[in-house]
Amino acid sequence: MNVHRFADAPAAAQGCAARVLELLTAALKERGEATLAISGGSSPTPMFGIFARAGFGWERVHLFFVDERVVPPTDSQSNFKLANDTWLALRASPSPHVHRVQTELGAEEAARDYQAEIRRHFKLQDGEMPRFDVIHRGMGPDGHTASLFPGEPMIGNHKGIAAALWVEKMHQWRVTLLPGVLEAAMHTVVLAPGADKAPVLKAVLQGAYDPNAYPAQIARETAEWFVDQA
Repeated sequence: MNVHRFADAPAAAQGCAARVLELLTAALKERGEATLAISGGSSPTPMFGIFARAGFGWERVHLFFVDERVVPPTDSQSNFKLANDTWLALRASPSPHVHRVQTELGAEEAARDYQAEIRRHFKLQDGEMPRFDVIHRGMGPDGHTASLFPGEPMIGNHKGIAAALWVEKMHQWRVTLLPGVLEAAMHTVVLAPGADKAPVLKAVLQGAYDPNAYPAQIARETAEWFVDQA
């Protein structure tokens, strides 16, 4: 595993941002376009700010979301709104192609629509998984990643692309990419700073492989981990 340790959370976010831009640059050089899937939460906010200021060819990047809360896109809980407010609407370069989860359709229909959108973009045949150039993920203090929380039955689903899930802990519907997609990514970066995550992070990185208990372990061997000293 490739673990990058930084002095504090802002430095970890900066390091993660630099790595994402490096990977996207390589993809653009190779194919002329790239795909990036991002997560929400508080940790990536500084990273999105760096993206906004970067003189980067975002117009050649297709932006997707690892997961989304089923709330209006203007709601403060929306991952799209977070990215838009801290990056997309403030960019110093042309916008990426944004493939938003259409949450206004409702949970189940939004998941079907999002899966169809991904299949169209990647021109997938039956049974194929999309291979994102970069997937950015976070990790919660309980070890969840995307909207895959400990004990979620969909953690065992390696054939689906996206699904609607009821997250009882949050009393909320979510739409999330599924493990097969997370595992198929060409590159994964996990931004997971914070002392509150330290005990679980140790189990995720050093413990026995049990993604049902620690969903963040999905693709742990191939991911790059960006953490702070805490």
